[in-house]
Amino acid sequence: MAPRRAPPYRAAAAHPTMAGACPGTDSNRLCDMDTLIKEFDVALRAIAGATRSARANPADRLAPDTEQMSADERRHVAGLMRINHVGEVCAQALYQAQKLTARNGAVRAQMDAAAREEEDHLAWCAERLRELGSRPSLLNPLWYAGAFAIGWVAGRAGDRVSLGFVAETERQVEHHLGGHLDRLPESDGRSRAILEQMRDDEIRHGDAAREAGGMPLPAPVRALMRGASRVMTTAAYRI
Repeated sequence: MAPRRAPPYRAAAAHPTMAGACPGTDSNRLCDMDTLIKEFDVALRAIAGATRSARANPADRLAPDTEQMSADERRHVAGLMRINHVGEVCAQALYQAQKLTARNGAVRAQMDAAAREEEDHLAWCAERLRELGSRPSLLNPLWYAGAFAIGWVAGRAGDRVSLGFVAETERQVEHHLGGHLDRLPESDGRSRAILEQMRDDEIRHGDAAREAGGMPLPAPVRALMRGASRVMTTAAYRI
Protein backbone atom coordinates (compact mmCIF):
# COMPACT_ATOMS: atom_id res chain seq x y z
CA MET A 1 0.00 0.00 0.00
CA ALA A 2 1.39 3.38 -0.95
CA PRO A 3 1.98 5.75 1.96
CA ARG A 4 -0.66 8.42 2.44
CA ARG A 5 0.37 11.85 1.31
CA ALA A 6 -0.05 14.78 3.58
CA PRO A 7 -2.64 17.21 2.26
CA PRO A 8 -1.21 20.33 0.65
CA TYR A 9 -0.65 23.26 2.98
CA ARG A 10 -3.43 25.80 3.01
CA ALA A 11 -3.19 29.12 4.73
CA ALA A 12 -5.75 29.70 7.41
CA ALA A 13 -8.74 31.63 6.22
CA ALA A 14 -8.65 35.29 7.01
CA HIS A 15 -10.94 36.58 9.72
CA PRO A 16 -14.28 37.46 8.11
CA THR A 17 -14.04 41.13 8.99
CA MET A 18 -10.51 41.35 7.66
CA ALA A 19 -11.35 39.57 4.45
CA GLY A 20 -14.26 41.88 3.78
CA ALA A 21 -16.79 39.05 3.49
CA CYS A 22 -18.84 37.11 5.99
CA PRO A 23 -20.20 33.94 4.38
CA GLY A 24 -22.75 32.00 6.36
CA THR A 25 -25.19 32.95 9.07
CA ASP A 26 -22.78 32.40 11.98
CA SER A 27 -20.06 34.44 10.28
CA ASN A 28 -22.53 37.23 9.59
CA ARG A 29 -23.35 37.37 13.27
CA LEU A 30 -19.63 37.40 14.10
CA CYS A 31 -19.04 40.27 11.67
CA ASP A 32 -21.94 42.21 13.12
CA MET A 33 -20.59 41.74 16.64
CA ASP A 34 -17.05 42.74 15.63
CA THR A 35 -18.38 45.85 13.91
CA LEU A 36 -20.53 46.76 16.91
CA ILE A 37 -17.58 46.41 19.30
CA LYS A 38 -15.30 48.44 17.05
CA GLU A 39 -17.80 51.26 16.58
CA PHE A 40 -18.58 51.33 20.30
CA ASP A 41 -14.85 51.63 21.02
CA VAL A 42 -14.53 54.52 18.54
CA ALA A 43 -17.48 56.27 20.17
CA LEU A 44 -16.12 55.84 23.70
CA ARG A 45 -12.68 57.14 22.76
CA ALA A 46 -14.13 60.13 20.92
CA ILE A 47 -16.51 61.07 23.74
CA ALA A 48 -13.96 60.50 26.51
CA GLY A 49 -11.16 62.34 24.72
CA ALA A 50 -8.94 59.25 24.71
CA THR A 51 -8.13 59.32 20.99
CA ARG A 52 -4.45 59.25 20.02
CA SER A 53 -3.02 60.96 16.97
CA ALA A 54 -1.01 59.13 14.33
CA ARG A 55 0.63 62.35 13.14
CA ALA A 56 2.71 64.79 15.14
CA ASN A 57 0.87 67.72 16.67
CA PRO A 58 1.54 70.80 14.48
CA ALA A 59 1.92 72.84 17.67
CA ASP A 60 4.85 70.76 18.90
CA ARG A 61 7.33 72.87 16.93
CA LEU A 62 6.28 75.98 18.89
CA ALA A 63 7.12 77.02 22.43
CA PRO A 64 4.44 77.05 25.15
CA ASP A 65 2.45 80.26 24.95
CA THR A 66 -0.32 80.12 27.55
CA GLU A 67 1.64 82.35 29.95
CA GLN A 68 1.67 85.09 27.31
CA MET A 69 -2.14 85.25 27.27
CA SER A 70 -4.39 86.97 29.78
CA ALA A 71 -6.96 84.94 31.72
CA ASP A 72 -9.73 86.28 29.48
CA GLU A 73 -7.80 85.31 26.36
CA ARG A 74 -7.22 81.80 27.68
CA ARG A 75 -10.93 81.40 28.43
CA HIS A 76 -11.81 82.67 24.96
CA VAL A 77 -9.35 80.37 23.20
CA ALA A 78 -10.53 77.44 25.33
CA GLY A 79 -14.09 78.14 24.18
CA LEU A 80 -13.00 78.14 20.54
CA MET A 81 -10.97 74.95 20.92
CA ARG A 82 -13.86 73.28 22.75
CA ILE A 83 -16.06 74.08 19.73
CA ASN A 84 -13.43 72.56 17.44
CA HIS A 85 -13.14 69.50 19.67
CA VAL A 86 -16.92 69.03 19.48
CA GLY A 87 -16.69 69.41 15.71
CA GLU A 88 -14.21 66.54 15.62
CA VAL A 89 -16.38 64.40 17.90
CA CYS A 90 -19.21 64.97 15.41
CA ALA A 91 -16.87 64.21 12.51
CA GLN A 92 -16.04 60.84 14.04
CA ALA A 93 -19.73 60.03 14.41
CA LEU A 94 -20.59 61.18 10.89
CA TYR A 95 -17.79 59.24 9.23
CA GLN A 96 -18.44 56.08 11.24
CA ALA A 97 -22.15 56.13 10.36
CA GLN A 98 -21.50 56.88 6.70
CA LYS A 99 -18.83 54.18 6.53
CA LEU A 100 -21.28 51.62 7.90
CA THR A 101 -23.95 52.56 5.36
CA ALA A 102 -21.69 52.95 2.30
CA ARG A 103 -22.60 50.64 -0.56
CA ASN A 104 -19.31 50.91 -2.45
CA GLY A 105 -16.08 49.54 -0.98
CA ALA A 106 -14.02 52.45 -2.30
CA VAL A 107 -16.36 54.95 -0.66
CA ARG A 108 -16.17 52.98 2.58
CA ALA A 109 -12.37 53.05 2.47
CA GLN A 110 -12.40 56.79 1.75
CA MET A 111 -14.63 57.43 4.76
CA ASP A 112 -12.36 55.31 6.94
CA ALA A 113 -9.20 57.14 5.83
CA ALA A 114 -10.78 60.54 6.48
CA ALA A 115 -12.02 59.40 9.90
CA ARG A 116 -8.47 58.42 10.86
CA GLU A 117 -7.20 61.91 10.03
CA GLU A 118 -10.08 63.41 11.99
CA GLU A 119 -8.86 61.36 14.97
CA ASP A 120 -5.64 63.38 14.79
CA HIS A 121 -7.65 66.61 14.94
CA LEU A 122 -9.59 65.29 17.92
CA ALA A 123 -6.40 64.44 19.81
CA TRP A 124 -4.76 67.79 18.98
CA CYS A 125 -7.78 69.78 20.18
CA ALA A 126 -7.98 67.74 23.39
CA GLU A 127 -4.29 68.36 24.07
CA ARG A 128 -4.68 72.09 23.49
CA LEU A 129 -7.64 72.22 25.88
CA ARG A 130 -5.50 70.59 28.57
CA GLU A 131 -2.73 73.13 27.97
CA LEU A 132 -5.28 75.91 28.45
CA GLY A 133 -6.48 74.35 31.70
CA SER A 134 -9.89 73.61 30.26
CA ARG A 135 -12.02 70.60 29.33
CA PRO A 136 -14.07 69.17 26.44
CA SER A 137 -17.80 69.80 26.17
CA LEU A 138 -19.95 68.09 28.78
CA LEU A 139 -22.49 67.42 26.02
CA ASN A 140 -20.18 65.24 23.91
CA PRO A 141 -22.40 62.12 24.22
CA LEU A 142 -25.33 64.13 22.86
CA TRP A 143 -23.26 65.62 20.02
CA TYR A 144 -21.96 62.18 19.03
CA ALA A 145 -25.40 60.56 19.06
CA GLY A 146 -26.97 63.35 17.01
CA ALA A 147 -24.18 63.39 14.44
CA PHE A 148 -24.25 59.60 14.11
CA ALA A 149 -27.99 59.71 13.39
CA ILE A 150 -27.49 62.41 10.74
CA GLY A 151 -24.63 60.47 9.14
CA TRP A 152 -26.73 57.31 9.09
CA VAL A 153 -29.58 59.08 7.30
CA ALA A 154 -27.17 60.61 4.78
CA GLY A 155 -25.52 57.25 4.17
CA ARG A 156 -28.81 55.45 3.68
CA ALA A 157 -29.73 57.97 1.00
CA GLY A 158 -26.94 56.59 -1.20
CA ASP A 159 -23.22 57.05 -1.73
CA ARG A 160 -23.52 60.15 -3.93
CA VAL A 161 -25.69 61.90 -1.34
CA SER A 162 -23.38 60.74 1.45
CA LEU A 163 -20.31 62.07 -0.38
CA GLY A 164 -22.16 65.31 -1.11
CA PHE A 165 -22.92 65.62 2.59
CA VAL A 166 -19.23 65.18 3.38
CA ALA A 167 -18.26 67.82 0.81
CA GLU A 168 -20.76 70.35 2.19
CA THR A 169 -19.82 69.60 5.79
CA GLU A 170 -16.14 70.13 5.05
CA ARG A 171 -16.90 73.35 3.16
CA GLN A 172 -18.75 74.73 6.17
CA VAL A 173 -16.02 73.55 8.55
CA GLU A 174 -13.39 75.26 6.40
CA HIS A 175 -15.34 78.52 6.67
CA HIS A 176 -15.79 78.05 10.41
CA LEU A 177 -12.07 77.39 10.99
CA GLY A 178 -11.19 80.50 9.04
CA GLY A 179 -13.39 82.51 11.38
CA HIS A 180 -11.71 81.01 14.42
CA LEU A 181 -8.26 81.78 13.05
CA ASP A 182 -9.32 85.42 12.76
CA ARG A 183 -10.52 85.43 16.38
CA LEU A 184 -7.38 83.97 17.97
CA PRO A 185 -5.09 86.30 19.95
CA GLU A 186 -1.87 87.18 18.15
CA SER A 187 0.12 85.49 20.91
CA ASP A 188 -1.60 82.12 20.41
CA GLY A 189 0.60 80.45 17.83
CA ARG A 190 -0.04 76.89 19.04
CA SER A 191 -3.80 76.97 18.47
CA ARG A 192 -3.20 78.67 15.14
CA ALA A 193 -0.84 75.91 13.97
CA ILE A 194 -3.41 73.24 14.87
CA LEU A 195 -6.33 74.99 13.17
CA GLU A 196 -4.36 75.72 10.01
CA GLN A 197 -3.45 72.03 9.62
CA MET A 198 -7.04 71.04 10.33
CA ARG A 199 -8.29 73.45 7.69
CA ASP A 200 -5.87 72.04 5.10
CA ASP A 201 -7.09 68.51 5.87
CA GLU A 202 -10.76 69.49 5.69
CA ILE A 203 -10.26 71.13 2.29
CA ARG A 204 -8.63 67.95 1.04
CA HIS A 205 -11.44 65.76 2.42
CA GLY A 206 -14.06 67.93 0.75
CA ASP A 207 -12.25 67.91 -2.58
CA ALA A 208 -11.90 64.13 -2.42
CA ALA A 209 -15.62 63.70 -1.72
CA ARG A 210 -16.57 65.86 -4.70
CA GLU A 211 -14.13 64.06 -6.99
CA ALA A 212 -15.57 60.71 -5.87
CA GLY A 213 -19.00 61.74 -7.15
CA GLY A 214 -20.57 63.69 -4.30
CA MET A 215 -23.68 65.52 -5.47
CA PRO A 216 -24.51 69.11 -4.44
CA LEU A 217 -27.06 69.25 -1.64
CA PRO A 218 -30.28 71.28 -1.97
CA ALA A 219 -30.23 74.79 -0.51
CA PRO A 220 -32.69 73.96 2.33
CA VAL A 221 -30.44 71.11 3.48
CA ARG A 222 -27.38 73.36 3.46
CA ALA A 223 -29.29 75.98 5.47
CA LEU A 224 -30.41 73.35 7.98
CA MET A 225 -26.80 72.23 8.40
CA ARG A 226 -25.71 75.82 9.08
CA GLY A 227 -28.47 76.21 11.65
CA ALA A 228 -27.47 73.02 13.46
CA SER A 229 -23.85 74.20 13.44
CA ARG A 230 -24.83 77.51 15.07
CA VAL A 231 -26.65 75.69 17.86
CA MET A 232 -23.63 73.48 18.47
CA THR A 233 -21.06 76.28 18.46
CA THR A 234 -23.11 78.48 20.78
CA ALA A 235 -23.57 75.71 23.35
CA ALA A 236 -20.09 74.20 23.09
CA TYR A 237 -18.31 77.53 23.65
CA ARG A 238 -19.40 77.41 27.30
CA ILE A 239 -20.68 73.93 28.12
